[in-house]
This record gives sequence, C-alpha cells and structure tokens, in this order.
Amino acid sequence: MAVGPAGFAAREGTRGIDSVKTTLLRFADGLRASYWFLPTVMALGAVLLAGGMILLDTYAGSDWMDGLPWLYAARPDGARQVLSTVSASMITVAGTVFSVTIAAVVYASGQYGPRLLSNFMSDRGNQVTLGTFIATFVYCLLVLRTIRSADEAGAGAGFVPNLALLVGVALALCSIAVLIFFIHHVPSQLHINSVIEDVGEKLLKEIGARFPQFIGAPRPDDAGQDDASRVPATFKLDASEADGARRASVDAKRTGYLQIIDEQAIMAIARDQDLVLRLQYQPGDFVHVGRTLVEASPPERCDEETATLVAGAFAVGSRRTALQDLRFLVDELVEIAARALSPGVNDPFTAVTCLDWLGAALSDLAGRELPSHLRVDEDGALRVITHPVTFAGFMDRGFGALAQYCATDMVASLRFIRALGEVSLGCDDPARLRILDDHAVKLAVLARHGLHGCNQERVITRTDELRRALAEPDYKRRLRDSSAWLGGAA
Repeated sequence: MAVGPAGFAAREGTRGIDSVKTTLLRFADGLRASYWFLPTVMALGAVLLAGGMILLDTYAGSDWMDGLPWLYAARPDGARQVLSTVSASMITVAGTVFSVTIAAVVYASGQYGPRLLSNFMSDRGNQVTLGTFIATFVYCLLVLRTIRSADEAGAGAGFVPNLALLVGVALALCSIAVLIFFIHHVPSQLHINSVIEDVGEKLLKEIGARFPQFIGAPRPDDAGQDDASRVPATFKLDASEADGARRASVDAKRTGYLQIIDEQAIMAIARDQDLVLRLQYQPGDFVHVGRTLVEASPPERCDEETATLVAGAFAVGSRRTALQDLRFLVDELVEIAARALSPGVNDPFTAVTCLDWLGAALSDLAGRELPSHLRVDEDGALRVITHPVTFAGFMDRGFGALAQYCATDMVASLRFIRALGEVSLGCDDPARLRILDDHAVKLAVLARHGLHGCNQERVITRTDELRRALAEPDYKRRLRDSSAWLGGAA
C-alpha cells in the first residue's frame, strides 16, 4: 500500500503521540509510587500561601486585631520565636517520619515480598504526612524572614505579618493532627490483613473495569466467532515454510518488563497500513532487546517507519506494574500465601486470607465474558492477534500455583477447597466448572503425599464432597444447603 506525503505526515504525528502517551502513562504510575512528588507539590503550595498571606498583611495590616482580647497582634520578637519554634520542630518531625516510613517499607518488603514495595510507596497517607511537615516548615521559614522590628527597619516602621503568623500556628496544629494520624496509620498499614485487602480490592476493581459481566443467560460457545479462516496463512500452526516466512518483525528496543501497550495506537496503525499484527508478548512479560515484539503481515506493508510506530506503542521498564498486568495482582496474593506457608514462617491463616480474596476475585471473573484474542476493526477485518485471556489461565496462576503449598497444611487445604466452592457459586459455564473440578483433583493428589492420617482423610473427604456437588445440576443449592459449608468447616 503506497503512502503519500500526507500519509507520511500523519504517521509522523501519530508516532509522537503514541510514544508520548506510553511514556506519560508510565511516568504517572511512577509518580504515584514516589515519596518526592506529593511533598514537593505541597511545599510549592506553601510557598504560594506564604507569599499570598504576606501580601495580604502588607495591605490589610493587623491593627484591628488589638481590639480582640483573645487575638491581639504579636510583636516582632514574639512572632520570631513562634515561627522559629514551629519550623525547627517541623523539620525534626519530618526527618523522624521519613525514617519511620523507610523502616516500615523495608520491613514490609522483607516480610511480605519485594513486589509489594510499590504498594507501600504509593500509600497516600505516608506521602501526605511527609508533605504536611515539609510544607509547614517551608511556610514558617518564608514568613519568618519578612519580620522586621522598628530598629531593623531604620526610618521606616516595623513589620509583623500577623495574619500569616496565625496561618502558621494553624498549620502547626494541623501537623499535630497529621502526626497522630500517622502514628495510627503505620501499624494499620503494616497489618497483614490490610496488605492483602489492598491487593485484593485492586484485583476486584480491575476485573470489574476490564471484563463485561454476563447479562441474562450464560454466554454460548463462541468458538465460531474466532473464525480461524480470518487468520493469515503465515500465522497458522500448519503454515508451510513459504507462508511462515511472509511476516515482518518489529524488535524490542529495551530490555525489561513490558508495562504498557497502547492498544488504540496498535489498532490504528494496523488499520491505516492494512496489516495484521500478532503480539508476541503481553503486559508483565520480560522482553530482551532485539527480540521480536510484533509480527506483521503482509511484510511489504510494514516498512521501517511503520515498525517505528508500532515499537512506540510499547513501554518497557525495570519492574512489573498493575497498570495493564492483571496477573501481577494475582501473583502478589500468591507470593504472600506461599511465604506464609513456607517452613520458616508457618502462618497458614495468612494464606487463608489470601485464598479468600483469590476466591472472591475469581468468583467475580467466573461470571464475566473474556475477550477474544482476535481483535477486529469497525469494519470487521482482523487487525490484531493477542495472547488469549482465559479463565483457566487465571485459575492456574492463582489456585494452580498455590496447590503445592496448601497441600502440606490441613488448614490451608480446607480453605483451598472452600474457595473453589465459592468460585463455583459465581459460575454458570460447564467448561469453567470442569476447570474447578480439575483443581480440586490436583489438590487431592498433592494432599495424599503432603498430609498424613486424619488430616489427609479430612481434606480428601472435603474434596470429594465438593466434586460430587459440582457434578449435580443444582450444585449451587447443594453447596449453600451444606451446614458444614456455611459453618466454616472448610
């Protein structure tokens, strides 16, 4: 397909927009997990507030305050002493708060896993606390330098910004309130249930935002919608050597984790250039410089300029994020549970909490429609082939990864089975029910080797009970009517 001068100009503009968009998304995510951005913004606000209050004092004066017995105007020495005391104490407390915060982050990273570090770094409570003390210090420092006594002013009159002084005292009182909040917030934040709840709520929110929920009857089998005949011959598994060679490659420019894919830009490029693009990686995957990010067909329509456009739609960084990587949140819950069930920690009830949140998230996912890996444009033409997103894949990522750990502990195994039952209560698809049954079988097999005696017998009995219920058409009623189930025996 020929591209004239106008088309080339449009493509140049798209490249700039796409590259900037992925960069800005990654930069914004980094700002949320930084300790410098919000305190810096609050400090700049303090500078503006100090300038405004000093200006207001210059024009309004403070003589009217002498008529109020409880709010009389301060003298230069008294004003200096108040602001000096507040500013000195604020910077001291800010250093203490920063030290406590870093110690809490280090503890959480070692106790719960290094991948949870960004969760603590992005906590708004810590950022606001640090910013409040720094902003109060900056404000008092700027107001302090404007105070002049009559001797210092020479022939002119002295100046005491009493309104600005009152605001400084108010900021000091607010800082005390924030300090009390911080003392309560840090232990609450480090509580393991709060950590797991934060990850679980993010997972539920992302599932609700990304996948539409079934309305009415269960979704019919949509295998016919993913018509394999629309896939170019070069991308088919049974492609000949000649057909398989008819594809162009777009290589990665950086080594790291794929964080963001600008899906709208990918679709627009494929439509404008009449291409079919197959993505080789998905967000969260590790890519190496020079590896193929995208394959394009037909190759003659993917010139160097188009390849640059496509590469600009991918953002690669040093770590995984939850921006587009739903698996990352699942992995965080799995990591906490796996650490809790390790011999060195031996905390099955933390693993139980993780299983509860995994069960809630996958129960929600079980009632939702997952998108096809074949993406078409508004005309119905195939444009992008992505990695399949399946219910089985998420189950393997969560329950499949935890089965080997839960199978060595009776408490965790029973909650594992109960969580599978909770997922089944949100599921109407027979194929997905078979996936749940498979995971119950895998746990039973592992438990026969990991548990012994009555512990093993109890887990096997509970697994058989769940499987028998899932085999019945009215499995939901059977699970709800089970007194042992509702009583929490599993």
